[in-house]
Amino acid sequence: MKPRSVGARLPNRWLPGADWADRYELLVFGERMTAAEAARRTLGNAPGWVRGLLGLRNRLAALIGLKAAAPAAAAGRIGGFPVLYSDDRETVLGLDDRHLDFRIVVNVRDGPADSQIIGFTTLVRRRNLYGRIYLAAVMPFHKAIVPALLSGVSERTSGRIS
Repeated sequence: MKPRSVGARLPNRWLPGADWADRYELLVFGERMTAAEAARRTLGNAPGWVRGLLGLRNRLAALIGLKAAAPAAAAGRIGGFPVLYSDDRETVLGLDDRHLDFRIVVNVRDGPADSQIIGFTTLVRRRNLYGRIYLAAVMPFHKAIVPALLSGVSERTSGRIS
């Protein structure tokens, strides 16, 4: 199945004051996973083109003094992002920076029959004009990256891409 965009709700407890959000969901049949495993399968094993774009973003961000994601395998991180909270049903990642704060909320819930719904919510609190410009600039990439990450979740296992 393909990921679908669904309405994200604001306000959200994981980022009070967020002024932008989106959410994608994917229905996965025949396997069960925790939220942390879903986060690892999406963010921890991103396709090469996504890793390349994020690497470019990190290099450019460093030039202008913004925080960059750490190496994907860093302790307490998934896909380079700090884990702020995690239980079986929900994992929250995020960073706060001078231009914007963001959270990625990956959750799992039971779907129909033998399925599970994996949700991927992005929350952003823009702090200033630069945050608004930055979000506008990355939005076309974000709209391509998130569905691509979710599309491969059932094909990926922790540590390798099938």
